[in-house]
Amino acid sequence: MIKVFLKHGRDESLRRFHPWVFSGAVAQVQGSPAEGDIVAVYSAEGQYLASGHWQIGSIAVRILSFDADPAAPDFWEISIRRALAVREAVGLYSGDSCTSEGAAGQFERSEVRISGPAGPGTLAETKSERGLRPQGVTGGGAPFISSPCTSCFRLVHGEGDGLPGLIIDWYDGVCVMQAHSVGMFRARMQICAALRTVFGDRLKAVYDKSSGTAPFKAGLDLIDGYLWRAEGFTASETVVLENGRKFLVNWEEGQKTGFFLDQRDNRALVGKYAAGRRVLNLFCYTGGFSIYALTSGAERVDSVDSSAKAMSLVERNIQLNSASQNAVNAACRPDRGSDYPAIPLEGVQGVKEDSSQKLCNNFCEDAIEFLRKIPEGAYDMIIVDPPAFAKHRGALKNALRAYQRLNAAAIAKVAPGGLVFTFSCSQVVDKITFANTVFSAAAQTGRSVRILDRLCQGADHPVSIYHPEGEYLKGLLLYVE
Repeated sequence: MIKVFLKHGRDESLRRFHPWVFSGAVAQVQGSPAEGDIVAVYSAEGQYLASGHWQIGSIAVRILSFDADPAAPDFWEISIRRALAVREAVGLYSGDSCTSEGAAGQFERSEVRISGPAGPGTLAETKSERGLRPQGVTGGGAPFISSPCTSCFRLVHGEGDGLPGLIIDWYDGVCVMQAHSVGMFRARMQICAALRTVFGDRLKAVYDKSSGTAPFKAGLDLIDGYLWRAEGFTASETVVLENGRKFLVNWEEGQKTGFFLDQRDNRALVGKYAAGRRVLNLFCYTGGFSIYALTSGAERVDSVDSSAKAMSLVERNIQLNSASQNAVNAACRPDRGSDYPAIPLEGVQGVKEDSSQKLCNNFCEDAIEFLRKIPEGAYDMIIVDPPAFAKHRGALKNALRAYQRLNAAAIAKVAPGGLVFTFSCSQVVDKITFANTVFSAAAQTGRSVRILDRLCQGADHPVSIYHPEGEYLKGLLLYVE
């Protein structure tokens, strides 16, 4: 294996298990690694520190392991099982979870190997110790928890799961993968094989969607497509469940992997407060927040997005949650009956219509312009969830100005006693900077504003304690007098 030696005094971050080696810390390289090769990293004194993918750029090595061999034949299987164990521990994956087909798994004894900074090991379990676990699925951690009618989640979240540069989302048996590094792209078939081993017959397909995420200057053949499909599987979209709500996901044509899974818990919080309120959902994309508000008793929900394709998906998701919602919830939660009432179809309004008497109003317009022209007090709840305004530090200053203008407008327009849910998914905007920006926006309006909650990404988007940069989604729930 090619060896990378660091400069004197530049190994502190690796000794604290940070997963990046910056190019400025590299003293010498023994060999000629190609981008994506696995290399071993050593201190200036020759002590082995970690192994990872070599890459060209400011980050020279993305660390895969501090003790194991990333080239070992079972490395990917073990890594995916470790990631799955986290999702099982928080109740997002289980044998008896409610899926869109209503499938239930069978159960058996299971075992998983655990590897991390403390060293490799083995954790065995029995039914009496851990409870039942679905056949073919292994994991360690908290006791077994049934999934509450959720059939989609993030399976691998880059650094948060010890696999920098790799994203895998699970959509009711379809794994959608995005490689953000050359090394992960080159390993995609090994990753696919590991997914097949871990999930067995539950896996329907593995789709690679790395054309927009992998480094385009690396000379890779970046064409999205299936790495594997089960016999007879031809779908390009599916209906998934999230807390009992139905959503259509198209992994071939949708943004990112097809759905924004990181807002699951925040969507549920919107549902908690939506009853009786007039709700405005800005930058709505496929209408996730809108569906939760509508199925939680909102008086009216207006959804706004500049994409006609997105607004079409909003309407389809409204339809999904209109005709069959009660039946879905009866199957998922027979002990509680129909928690989420169906959306009345007669309340659905098309993109081009305009009637404030409708329960659902969908506007294909620029969200910022729409917010500017609405009268003050028209809404009791405003959701502000824009795309990343800053994707690199060079755009930070302009992004903060945009966040301030947008939040000032939302705080100024919401009705007295209203709520504003505001978010930033820009990784270069940390939570303190974002909070200060919203503070400046509130001060600009002169209104009394309280912070009721601080919001972040869901548990299936874990943040490694050694890599705080992974906490990219920030949010605030504001009460405005």
